[in-house]
Amino acid sequence: MKIAMIGSGYVGLVSGACFADFGHQVVCVDLDEAKIERLRRGEIPIYEPGLDDLVASNVRARRLSFTTDLQAGVRGADAVFIAVGTPARRGDGHADLSYVYGAAKSIAAAMEGFTVVVTKSTVPVGTGDEVERIIRAARPDADFAVASNPEFLREGAAIQDFKHPDRIVVGVEDSRAREVMAAVYRPLSLNQPPLVFVTRRTSELIKYAANAFLATKITFINEMADLCEAVGADVQDVARGIGLDKRIGSKFLHAGPGYGGSCFPKDTLALMKTAQDAGAPIRIVETVVAVNDVRKRAMARKIKAALDGAVRGKKIALAGLAFKPNTDDMRDAPSLAIVAALEDEGAQVHAHDPESMEQARPLMPNVRLHDDIYEAVDGADALVIVTEWDAFRALDLDRVKSAMKTPVIVDLRNIYRPDEMKRAGFSYTGVGRAEPRTS
Repeated sequence: MKIAMIGSGYVGLVSGACFADFGHQVVCVDLDEAKIERLRRGEIPIYEPGLDDLVASNVRARRLSFTTDLQAGVRGADAVFIAVGTPARRGDGHADLSYVYGAAKSIAAAMEGFTVVVTKSTVPVGTGDEVERIIRAARPDADFAVASNPEFLREGAAIQDFKHPDRIVVGVEDSRAREVMAAVYRPLSLNQPPLVFVTRRTSELIKYAANAFLATKITFINEMADLCEAVGADVQDVARGIGLDKRIGSKFLHAGPGYGGSCFPKDTLALMKTAQDAGAPIRIVETVVAVNDVRKRAMARKIKAALDGAVRGKKIALAGLAFKPNTDDMRDAPSLAIVAALEDEGAQVHAHDPESMEQARPLMPNVRLHDDIYEAVDGADALVIVTEWDAFRALDLDRVKSAMKTPVIVDLRNIYRPDEMKRAGFSYTGVGRAEPRTS
């Protein structure tokens, strides 16, 4: 099949490369000429493990190409996916759909023959209806259908998720569109993924509901961590104890500095606004959003407490800046709020991240960035583990301790054991963990 992917950002590029790897003919369209030129040279503008090889192999096989010419890319396509950004709109928190609607207008002018226009961007309920109206107004003669096909990709594991999905959700109102979408995903039939066909509005809501539920799990275990600290319990044991219950599950029960990234912050906010406008407010999600916003900055107070209540003039080293490992994504990363709070208190912040430092540089201009974590901790009053990269899980603790001014570690991801750190001679603070008991 011929597929056009409008938008070559994270979702569009990963989806386009994977569809091409299935054997489809895919063209990724983007208005950013510099980005398209980089992609044509084989330069991947985002960090996602395995994506560079996947793109290169499918370009060589002539199944994947890149263009700024939307009309040429859409002409003759069986399915056109809209995979443009839907950031939170300034002022009210609603999803900004201007890029989606702009793409719909452009697609309308370029379509030939029966075409399925698929919203893959995360969009509020009813967006597909508006996309259909826009295309119909622009091209009353067009033969088309609009479908919804939200993505459920984890940054850092996107290719695996795309090729081995838990489910594929497709919202359709047209039998021909259903046939086209079934054909698009037919290469996955050997894996027997559950292909879930629902109405278009239901599909749009499934995406938001899924992300809101996962954000709620994260926020719940973070609040349990605070209670554990207050009563002398261990949140990791609590998480394991409840996670073994199959009704609950162990995923997203890792206490930390709060959720960030490209999806959870904007999607929970957009769902909250949609529900309020519909007269059916979701109080749980409203609380999740509020608690998470406060939590990130609260981590700076935890660091301050570990340094006897004062960070002014002290050097704080951060291990990790990206919102999660295996990505360079800095969108709503907890590190942003932590750095701002530390700098407000007069701290000197140094940092190292394996992949995100170029993205972080303009966002935190006063932070001294280092190519090596051991350089960052040299002379530091405290080391703060912000992102749980594998490279930080087995640090040379003797080297870290000898390099630091004072052996203080604040582990916001609980990747080390309190008793282990105590034996190594560190003053150690985790999240929601009881102090090591002495016999």
